[in-house]
Amino acid sequence: MAESKARKECLKLIEDGKVYSVAEATDLLPKLSTVKFDATAEVHIKINADTAQADQLVRTTVALPHGTGKKVRIAAFVADDQADAAKKAGADIAGITELIADVSKEKIDFDIAVASPDVMKDLGKVAKILGQRGLMPNPKAGTVTTDIAKAIDELKKGRIECKMDKQGIIHAVFGKVSFGGDKLKENLEVILSEIKDAQPVGIKGEYIKTISICPSMGPGVRVAI
Repeated sequence: MAESKARKECLKLIEDGKVYSVAEATDLLPKLSTVKFDATAEVHIKINADTAQADQLVRTTVALPHGTGKKVRIAAFVADDQADAAKKAGADIAGITELIADVSKEKIDFDIAVASPDVMKDLGKVAKILGQRGLMPNPKAGTVTTDIAKAIDELKKGRIECKMDKQGIIHAVFGKVSFGGDKLKENLEVILSEIKDAQPVGIKGEYIKTISICPSMGPGVRVAI
């Protein structure tokens, strides 16, 4: 496929073979976006892991200081008598009876689901539907909790989950290109710090193989480990 003129101009900004510092890469990132909308800033981290080994799986949550720049719709699976409290805390929809009925009909109008532990048995009825969409609440992701209000607040502010895929790569967003270099740098540094702290005991020696960042639909930049 022929490269667009704008993309060719972007590629000229990236030095061949150079591995950039976090500050250099995040300063460069907004210049690499050629789309007309406010592109998402993405980071892709290759982990030196055998994904078949349970003690080498990387999964953590990160509270981004400047958020993701995206408004998220949150569903709170809580007892029906707790629905109003969850909505006051910021949930877009809440409850259990009607919410499960909607999900069973594949009517899903939310981006993230949180749940209180006491209703998890009820979610078994729709676990497959939610799981296929990556929406099933999970204690490891902090989305199954007794403090629903706190979870909703953190998610609204920009808490994200970082976990490896089957190829051993962590894909995450860390803002919008309109944030500018400084805010993107602060968000990215927090992600990298949390992932380093989450190194599994099963991974010995080299942990992170490569790091690259890019704007959505834009070229990538290698970042120093």
